[in-house]
Amino acid sequence: MKLVLANCSASISELKRNPSALIEEADGEPIAILNHNKPTAYLIPAETYEELLDSIEDYQLGIIVKERQNEKISAIAVDLDEL
Repeated sequence: MKLVLANCSASISELKRNPSALIEEADGEPIAILNHNKPTAYLIPAETYEELLDSIEDYQLGIIVKERQNEKISAIAVDLDEL
């Protein structure tokens, strides 16, 4: 049996019947969409999705920063007034 990673769940039939009511009932929480009692998808509010994308971007930028910290040795000092 697969682990359901949400407090709310609904069948595909329930989702087809009234998606708006289902989203409203979940009150901003993720909804596990089940097919034969197994999670096949997760439905999340648009705001949550946007926050997840921002978090992923921040994480990726953090990795770039850590990689470039090692390049500091070969950096060239520049005076801002000279630019």
